[in-house]
Amino acid sequence: MSGVVIHLPRRSGGADGAEPHGDAVTLRLGPGEVARFGRGSTTIPVELRLDDPAISRLAGEIRVTDDHWQLTNHSTTHSYLVENPEGAGEYLRVQPRRVGAPIPFEFSRVVLPTRGDLAVSFQVFAPDHVYLDPEAMGVPWGNTTVTAYSLDETATYFLVLVALCEPRLRDQSRVAVPTTPQIVERLRGHLTCGALTARAVSSHIDYLAEEKLRIGGTAVHEPGKGDRRNGKREEIVGLALRFGLVREEHLALLPPLSGVGGRERQSAR
Repeated sequence: MSGVVIHLPRRSGGADGAEPHGDAVTLRLGPGEVARFGRGSTTIPVELRLDDPAISRLAGEIRVTDDHWQLTNHSTTHSYLVENPEGAGEYLRVQPRRVGAPIPFEFSRVVLPTRGDLAVSFQVFAPDHVYLDPEAMGVPWGNTTVTAYSLDETATYFLVLVALCEPRLRDQSRVAVPTTPQIVERLRGHLTCGALTARAVSSHIDYLAEEKLRIGGTAVHEPGKGDRRNGKREEIVGLALRFGLVREEHLALLPPLSGVGGRERQSAR
């Protein structure tokens, strides 16, 4: 695997030395690296500072191995939850003082209890899970075949990718790539992903570009954040369609098209 990405949402804390309730923080860890989390102090530095009095100064740590990551719970009283946001309510409970609990989810939300109405949480992305090569099954092991683009077609990020590619798959022309609000609206009728927010969609697009497809979004040189993001989307769609990562049959993953325009496009095919 290429490493782990840890994302602490805005108003959840901050990196060591940052102001409480500060901006979002993103950390990247490679195999063998460790990130500690908790309230922290001048004598107990942490990489992820979580600002809540119910959280220990050193609440726990994340350690990255070659093919997964581990969670250590330093609390003597509180269990932590590791949720799979893309599963059917799947979660792990990491008990107090547990060391090195292996986490199998590709996308996880670590949840710490607080005395307030809302728990404190942060996200962990563990890309590039290793799978067996189907062609090598039943033969002696040799060198492992690595998939160039490891995509889980059941994951929410893949659904976002299909929504990005949908206009070009349907029209076979270079139409504009959908914006974030358009993707939110397109997925609104989905059974499990209908409540996706614009922020969540943007996070999945960044995850696709930076971790799954390894795109820097450098093709567009116009100034402004919006232009850079549009360039990234264009590259995502172009790569996905060129290599057949998203194909016409994947459109069945999206909710049915509604409205006259949608029916006309479907009938035209």
